[in-house]
Amino acid sequence: MLAQEKFYSPLTIRHYRHDLELFGEFLGVQQVADWEQAEYRHVSAFAAQQFRQGKKGSSIQRSLSAIRSFYQYLLRQGRVGKNPAQDVRAPKSEKKLPQTCDAEQIGQLLQHHVDDDELTRRDLAMFELMYSSGLRLAELASLDLGSIDLRQRQLVVTGKGRKTRYLPVGSKAIDAVQRWLDVRRKFTRQADEAALFLSRQGRRLSHRSIQSRLDRLIAQRAAGMKISPHVLRHSFATHMLESSADLRAVQELLGHADISTTQVYTHLDFQHLAQVYDQAHPRARKKS
Repeated sequence: MLAQEKFYSPLTIRHYRHDLELFGEFLGVQQVADWEQAEYRHVSAFAAQQFRQGKKGSSIQRSLSAIRSFYQYLLRQGRVGKNPAQDVRAPKSEKKLPQTCDAEQIGQLLQHHVDDDELTRRDLAMFELMYSSGLRLAELASLDLGSIDLRQRQLVVTGKGRKTRYLPVGSKAIDAVQRWLDVRRKFTRQADEAALFLSRQGRRLSHRSIQSRLDRLIAQRAAGMKISPHVLRHSFATHMLESSADLRAVQELLGHADISTTQVYTHLDFQHLAQVYDQAHPRARKKS
C-alpha cells in the first residue's frame, strides 16, 4: 500500500519495515500474541525503551509514525478496532539547523576550467544543477534527457510522493549541462539510454556514486569543507530566502508539502541577521 498507493520511496518503506519488526519483537517479549492485543501502554513502553537505548527523538518519531500508519491500515482492513499509537508522542529532540555553504565556497567548488576532463564536466553539471534548482539527491539521480529544457531554462522533477514540479534553472547550470551534453555520447553504450547523467559504463549513476564524486570534487578543490548533496540543497534554500524573503516560493521550489518544513530556513536567516546585529550594533557588542 505504501509503495503502490502512497508512492513512498523504497528507503522509507525499508525503514518502516524495520521499525515494525522491532515493535513486533517488543510485543513478543511482552507476550502480546496479536497486533489487535496491543494497547497504548505497549506502544508508549516501546517508545520509552528506544529512548533509553539512546535513540534520537526524530528516530523514535519515525518509529511511531510507522506504527501509527500501520494501524490505520489495519483499521481500514477491519483487522483491529483501535489505533493504540494514536496519542503516543516521542520525546522532543533538539532541532539542528541544516548546514550550509556561502556563495563564495560554492563558487570555489563549482568553478569551470577550460581543461576540465569529461568526468569533471559531468560532475560540475550535476552539482550546478543541484544547487541551481534545490534538488534532492534522488531527484538528481532520476533526471532523464527529457527532464531539462535548455532553451526555456526549465527542469521537470518528480519528487516525493511522485509529485511533479517545474523548476527554473540558472544560466551557470545551463552552461554546465551543455558542456556535459557535448561529451555525453562518449559515455553511452545503448542508444536509448534516457538518463541525463551516465557512469563510465553507460548506466544511470547511483546515489552512492554521486556522493562519491562530490567527495572527490571537494578533495580537489575545497579540501576541509564538509559538503554533502543535501548541503547544496540547504544552501540553495537559504540563499533564496535571504534574497527574496518569500517563504512560499521557496516551499514550492523545494517541493515541501508542509510550509513548517521550510520554516527551518527562516531560523537560519535569523541566525545570520543576529550575528550581523551583534557585530554591528554599538549597544550589542561585547566589551573586549
